[in-house]
Amino acid sequence: MGRSPCCEKGHTNKGAWTREEDELLIAYIQAHGEGCWRSLPKAAGLLRCGKSCRLRWINYLRPDLKRGNFTDEEDELIVKLHSLLGNKWSIIAARLPGRTDNEIKNHWNTHIKRKLLSRGIDPLTHRQINEQAATRSIDRASSAAVLRQDAKTDNEFPYLNQNNPDREKYPDLNLELQISPPSSHPPRKEETTDRKIICFCSSLGLQNSKGCTCGAVGIEHLRFYA
Repeated sequence: MGRSPCCEKGHTNKGAWTREEDELLIAYIQAHGEGCWRSLPKAAGLLRCGKSCRLRWINYLRPDLKRGNFTDEEDELIVKLHSLLGNKWSIIAARLPGRTDNEIKNHWNTHIKRKLLSRGIDPLTHRQINEQAATRSIDRASSAAVLRQDAKTDNEFPYLNQNNPDREKYPDLNLELQISPPSSHPPRKEETTDRKIICFCSSLGLQNSKGCTCGAVGIEHLRFYA
């Protein structure tokens, strides 16, 4: 369920406020304070909506309202606050006594934005426009370099590409390399023994016979190691 309307629209006046209505509103607030805006119009004898009474008082009838043009000091303060707060006009208005949020917003859109643009400053980011263009160029160049490097990697090492359909051809490929310190144990030397090579004939006691081939190199006869 939505919030109920503050008044009956068919029984309220619309359009510009008259001097008599302003006097009734001022007299009531001076006597009783602002109070509840929903019940104020009926108590003050006004055929107006509560919202209309609130805006009329805050933006036009308050005794502490500052009239006239904004000063250079106010403009600089608005610029500093806008760079920190953005378009939070009600919070900015709280730092400028006598100025309303609606008045500050209109002044920003009609005057201050043009002043900043004439100085080469972006009203949204409060940075130099040339500096922003240079930053965007650097970002685009960096992005292009990253894309080129990725494309080069995909061409040289296609199995590294997650989207490569041929990646399934290398299911057991392990690219993790480990570096370990050298072992502290000296390498084990192979045991060598001087063994005399004799042929089959010599083992039978037929040394120096025709079939004895002891000491021959590259023979194909069966040899035994003594």
